[in-house]
Parts: sequence; structure tokens; C-alpha cells
Amino acid sequence: MKKTLLLSVAASTMIMAGGDIAPVEPVADTPAAQEKTSNWDFSGQGVVYYQTVDVHDWLKNEDTGLFKQTSSAATAGLSFKAENKDIIAGIGAGFRVNGLATLGLEHDVVSQVMQNNDGNLTGGWISEAYATAKLGSTTLKLGRQTLPASLSPFAHSENWNVFENTYDAALVVNAGLVPETTLVGAWVYRNNQNGYFSDITTFNRTNNTDGVYMLTAQTKLIPSTTVTGTWYHLPKDKDDHDIIWGDVQSNLGMFSVGLQGGVVQGDDIEDTKSYGLKLGASYAYSNFYSGGPTRATFNLSGAYTSVNDSSAGVFNVGGQQSTLYTQMIHNESAIANNSTAWKVDANVALLGGTFGVAYGASDKDDSASEVGKDGFTELDIYYTADVGSVNLLAGYVLNTEDNTDDVNIVRVVARYKF
Repeated sequence: MKKTLLLSVAASTMIMAGGDIAPVEPVADTPAAQEKTSNWDFSGQGVVYYQTVDVHDWLKNEDTGLFKQTSSAATAGLSFKAENKDIIAGIGAGFRVNGLATLGLEHDVVSQVMQNNDGNLTGGWISEAYATAKLGSTTLKLGRQTLPASLSPFAHSENWNVFENTYDAALVVNAGLVPETTLVGAWVYRNNQNGYFSDITTFNRTNNTDGVYMLTAQTKLIPSTTVTGTWYHLPKDKDDHDIIWGDVQSNLGMFSVGLQGGVVQGDDIEDTKSYGLKLGASYAYSNFYSGGPTRATFNLSGAYTSVNDSSAGVFNVGGQQSTLYTQMIHNESAIANNSTAWKVDANVALLGGTFGVAYGASDKDDSASEVGKDGFTELDIYYTADVGSVNLLAGYVLNTEDNTDDVNIVRVVARYKF
């Protein structure tokens, strides 16, 4: 089972105050606010996550049904982070501790959790623990940390679940050697796994004991354009594997365009070859007269991707989501290998939130099935909004695949950030 899109319902709060103001005798000046005496920054979030799925149970020959206990999952999470970028002489550190619980919902409301602790319903783990060192425009980061998809497309942290996956890695970032360019080098040697009902607390070796080496260059030298190139090297006993990936994003006023593509290659595997194209447009509506306040922002995008029949496909070593432009909520396996896919997404930012609809389709090669290549379609309806420090999301997914029953998914998530 895969991820699901989200949506949200929002409520807003207004506080009003008033009263007469009478002259009073002079008072002493208000003391200036105390200066910050510590470089430590503290933050965290509380999460409540619920998902229900309606799919046909072939063992019982019945539909599971939305909102039934047997077809629903829920997890509550609490996370605390402390970070200091300059403890002494440019040396810093950061730590994050996450905890998971069920709030007792497994007794009457759900039968599964979205993430677990090595098979347990409750538990905690250290998701980040790193040291940093800064020398001029170069930063070294060593330890357990997040990796962004924009710089590490095949080993990135995914935030669709309760908490994101992280990596044990050594990372070097330079932002001054080449103008408008960020250079990144990394060795990734362990990671946990972000999946549906997954154990998020166990960290295993990446690429056995050899780890994965990465070099990325991202430049904005071309006006309004970001160009990113990434190379991974995966040492193997008999044959090394290499991944080469590129991405170009350009904003041209109200229009945008994206190009992506690359290969996964090695002498002992069938090479993966993939490419994608994305086009987008955005329009901010104010009123019939120019210069008025923006009332709504409309966004429309379309994407196409192609992946050949190969041994590896397009993947993420720490999760389920690829960086393909056609990535949706439930279609990972349908687009990642031996597939062509397209997606259209339309959304509007209105009344403090964003409402959107996305529709995509692909051919899906099911080599284990006698039916072979099947059509795969997905409809996502979502809404999200921020209410103070709370991000609310809710979403509905309809997945249709040839020769199988439809899958309906509803997901609701609330995140309180502090």
C-alpha cells in the first residue's frame, strides 16, 4: 500500500480587543528585551495521522470498507529538536528525538499504524544526531540527518508519513567556490525505511557495507533557472553501479518548465533509462482592476515521464517515492519501471488554504501476473491549510487498475509545530 494525497480543512481565529484609554502619570521606560544568551534553537511538532482504505479482500471475498476498524490505520507522534550552529569556533550540533503512540485507537477505531517501532505500536528513536563544522563557505555535517530530494534524488527524506526517514551520512557542502552554485559531496552508509506500516526505527546498511557515494552540483547562473546534476557511485563486489541524474527547472513569469532524466547502470544489470517533462502556469487573480489585492492564485501543471524495462527502475533507497514528475500518492510502482506516465494537476489557493485535483495514468508492467501490462489511473482530491501553528491536511484517492478492483483511500493529518 502506498502513500496518499492529503487535504485539509481549516478554521481561522480572530482576536479583538478594545477599551477606553485614559491619561496616566508617566512611567519608566519599558526595559529592552533581553538579548539571546544561547545559540540553541528548540523546535518540535505533534502529529495525529489517520488513514482508511477500501479495497477488496480476496481471502474473505468482501470489500474492507472505508472507516471500518479493519481497514483503518492511525498513529500519533511527538518530535523534539535542538540545534546549535555555533557552539564554539564554528562547531555545531543537532539532535531530534521522535516518539510514536496509538492513543488507544487500536482498540475500537483502527487495526494498523502508519509507522511502528520494530513491530511495536509505541516507541521512540533518535532520528537526527549530527555535528557540523563551518569553514568559510564550506560546511561539514557528520551523523544522522535529513537529505533533500532536490540535492539527493535517489536517497532523500520523505515527509508524507508521520515522520520522515533519515540517513547516517557524511556531507560536505560548498556555496562559494563557484558563483551562484552549491557543490555537495556525501557518503551515505545507513538509513531507515519510510513505508506504509513500516518500521521507522531500525537503521540498516546502505548498499551492504560499502555505502553510497554522491556528488551533486546545483547552479543558478542562468537567470530564473536552476540546473542540478547528481552522480552516485555504488561499490559492488563484482561490478560497481553508477547513477547519473539531471534536472532543470526554469520559471518564465507566469509559466514554468522542467526537464529531468538519467541512467542507472552496471555491467551485471539491465540499465535504467528515464526522462521527464513538466509544464506549468500560475495566475494570480485580484479583481477587474489592476493593482488590487490578490484574491486567489490558480496553478495548472502537466507532466510526462518514461522509464524503460530495467533491473532497477527509478527509486529512493530510504523510502517509496521517486522524484519523477508524475509521482502521485499511490502510483509509485506504476511509474517507476517499464512505464510511460502522465499527470495533470490543478489547484487554487483561496480563503487561506489550497484546494486541488490531480489525475494521472500510466501503463504498468506486472511481470508476476498473467495479464501482463495493465492500465493504471489515479484521481487525487486534496485540501490543505495552515491555521496558526497547525497544518491540516485531508485527501481522497481513487486508484483504478485493469483486472483488479478499485482502491479508495482517505487520509487526514494534523501537525502542530512549536
